[in-house]
Amino acid sequence: MNEQSTYDVAIIGGGPAGYTAGIYAARASLNAAVFEQGMPGGQIATSDTIDNYPAFPSISGAELGMKMQEHSEQAGAQTIYEMVNNVHIDETGEFDVETDSATYHARSLIVATGARPRLAGFKGENDYRGRGISYCATCDGMFYRGKDLFVVGGGNSAVEEAMFLAKIAKHVTMVVRKNHFRASRGMVSRLLEHDNVSVRFNTSINEVTGGTLLNRIEFIDTTNGESRVEELPEGSFGIFVFTGNDPVVDLVKDYVDLGSDGGVITDDSMMTKTPGLFCVGDMRTKQLRQVITAAADGAIAGTAAYRYLEQSD
Repeated sequence: MNEQSTYDVAIIGGGPAGYTAGIYAARASLNAAVFEQGMPGGQIATSDTIDNYPAFPSISGAELGMKMQEHSEQAGAQTIYEMVNNVHIDETGEFDVETDSATYHARSLIVATGARPRLAGFKGENDYRGRGISYCATCDGMFYRGKDLFVVGGGNSAVEEAMFLAKIAKHVTMVVRKNHFRASRGMVSRLLEHDNVSVRFNTSINEVTGGTLLNRIEFIDTTNGESRVEELPEGSFGIFVFTGNDPVVDLVKDYVDLGSDGGVITDDSMMTKTPGLFCVGDMRTKQLRQVITAAADGAIAGTAAYRYLEQSD
């Protein structure tokens, strides 16, 4: 193994948690590498606007992600654009990080793999993913310019994405299972300022069908179970699902304990039950999953990794 493939700390995931960990690890003079398989910023890279990160009243997720990457690299952390396939712990308790092209060795490991969109669970959802059903407004919204859209979900993410889609679509209908939004009042107020947005409370989707693209939706009244079918011209509408996210823990599930929400359990230093293994950001069990809390996790883990290595020497 050559010298360049060995690091004091390997950081898997180039989102707010991962790049903040890179900043703090590099500032502590650790040889740090951040592994990122796609666009810097992780999940925030698909957000049209971030309006709750201090000092940035309004900034796109992609721009904020790039700034975090630049800051991390200026501090001395390296970015490696590769997908990590496996993580192994060797006989010394250190870590091997396997990608398609190489195996990297690290004395400590910070994992920031985030969370993936949760399926709504209605019939036909998997069949029409990418053919009328989407999970990313910023990624796919432009395909639905001037069309009717249904947004499934009542939380902050659903409302944020609906506001973006309202700028593009002919009409946006919110499909909310309960009789109220879970999103903050301020966000809901801003959403309802759009003239082309309406809300169906106590409603869920039971099934979708169609040909090449969707043309039929069966709605269910969640208060009495009654169904209502709407048929629309094929390709004239779309469904965006924002019902939450599931922590991505596949790489480390054998080395950690998981909470009831599927996230990794850590101590206050972000360390898991495995010495030298830290988990941060949305993959961790926590009450609030936001950019600022992910960055805070990363700062703590980057500092804790330094202390761990100091004690190990």
